[in-house]
Amino acid sequence: MHHMNKIHPNGYLQRLESLIEERLKPGADKEKIDARIWDIFGANWSILFTDLAGFSRYVAEFGIIHFLQNILESQKIFEPCIDAHDGVLFKVEGDSMLILFKRPRKAVECAISMQYAAKEYNKDKADEEKILLCAGIGYGKVLTIGSRDVFGQEVNAASKLGEDVARAWEILVTDSVAEEIGDMPCIKLEKIDKVPPGAKAAYKLIYEI
Repeated sequence: MHHMNKIHPNGYLQRLESLIEERLKPGADKEKIDARIWDIFGANWSILFTDLAGFSRYVAEFGIIHFLQNILESQKIFEPCIDAHDGVLFKVEGDSMLILFKRPRKAVECAISMQYAAKEYNKDKADEEKILLCAGIGYGKVLTIGSRDVFGQEVNAASKLGEDVARAWEILVTDSVAEEIGDMPCIKLEKIDKVPPGAKAAYKLIYEI
């Protein structure tokens, strides 16, 4: 059992740092080192990035404590959706969540489930207490550094779609997600003009809410 002490999250970061330092040396074979980094840390994941609409307005009108209440309430109603669809809540920053899934379909199903949960929660709530979810989804090879961070073009694209492009109730996906979910029942894909860096195209998910 004493060997377990050698396995800890910092080991991932230390390994990455050592490879980056090796990459910086004069004459380093960067292509070979990059391949090693991807081999150790790279994997295909679907990334769901969520955001709550109306942050600035609610903070200005009702104060930051009221909005913190909305954040905590949203996490309570969304966590069961994440668990039910085999998602991993990787990171929470303010009113945003970054959730990982092995399959894009699970990410899409989870996002729709979260929108349904928000709609049910909002039924008897005043406008200022309603939870309005925006979501962006990407899929592709990313670098995961233990439980500390995740990097990749599809991460950036999902973040951009969820935080900056999507409006309340919208679920936006990259082209790599669209290719994987085209035959899912009860949904349609509508191409949008705003394409985030790292994606070739982006789509709005048409679903019943």
